[in-house]
Amino acid sequence: MSDTSTDAGAAATDEQPVAPIQFVGQYIKDLSFEAPHAPEIFQDLREAAPDIPISIDCSIRELKERQHEVTLTIHLEATVGEKPAFILEVAYACVVLLGDIPEEHVRAVLMIEVPRQMYPFVRQIVADVTVQGGFPPLMLQLIDFQDLYRKKYASDEELRREAEAQNMAAVTGGPVAGQNL
Repeated sequence: MSDTSTDAGAAATDEQPVAPIQFVGQYIKDLSFEAPHAPEIFQDLREAAPDIPISIDCSIRELKERQHEVTLTIHLEATVGEKPAFILEVAYACVVLLGDIPEEHVRAVLMIEVPRQMYPFVRQIVADVTVQGGFPPLMLQLIDFQDLYRKKYASDEELRREAEAQNMAAVTGGPVAGQNL
């Protein structure tokens, strides 16, 4: 009897629990910076502040079972008037290994939590590249990846139900059953 319990105990200790998300590696997949109107643009920047619209996208690619590549792409073009001051695009990626996460939550984890963990690195890259390009450091604002996910993947019906649940929470002073807050 003691042999059986020892073998079972050994088997249990050999299997280490896998963390819900393991970051295997992070890397710059693509990086582009150009200042097409330098050096004249520096004079224009002394006279007017640039307009800097930012485009953010996140994509996932399954590499093998439970292992995915998540790529966070940021594109921005700083303009003064009609003239581009600089154009920056960075695609920052990571490979993650997912532990025991229910299948229905995998996409949300990959599109919300993983980019949230990657974002500080991307912010630092953008700040460093703009400084190295001769411009003041551009510090990107924090991003609500859950909101981006909802806008990208939620159907109108889901958005309507969520809005109703939030309205009920405001009226009752607390979350409503089934509401994920």
